[in-house]
Amino acid sequence: MKKVVLVLFVGLLGFSLTAQDKAAKIEFKSETVDYGEIEKGSDGIRVFEFTNTGTAPLIISKVSSSCGCTIPKKPEAPILPGETGEIQVKYDTNRVGHIRKAITVISNADTPTKVLKIKGTIKAPEGTK
Repeated sequence: MKKVVLVLFVGLLGFSLTAQDKAAKIEFKSETVDYGEIEKGSDGIRVFEFTNTGTAPLIISKVSSSCGCTIPKKPEAPILPGETGEIQVKYDTNRVGHIRKAITVISNADTPTKVLKIKGTIKAPEGTK
């Protein structure tokens, strides 16, 4: 009886270890987007590119920003292993000054929370203050 229980235990342990091998993994091309110096009213849309380097489909469940001036857009469909995707970020460029904002990405990846950053400076058009 002890041998049967031992065999069952070892089998279940092996099965659970195999199941843990399948995981999504998100790798960003860059975790910071630098707008550089742009003029007020410029195009505020930028993209974070990423690849699922894991062995399971990547599902991004939530993307949020640190303020209402930054609007992120996540992919709706799962990203299969080896495929690439993007998170689009739109910053309101009608605000003059420095940009330093964080975008939080929550997914089923092996690292479930990633923080991305945008930075740069928005300057007033020439001849205005």
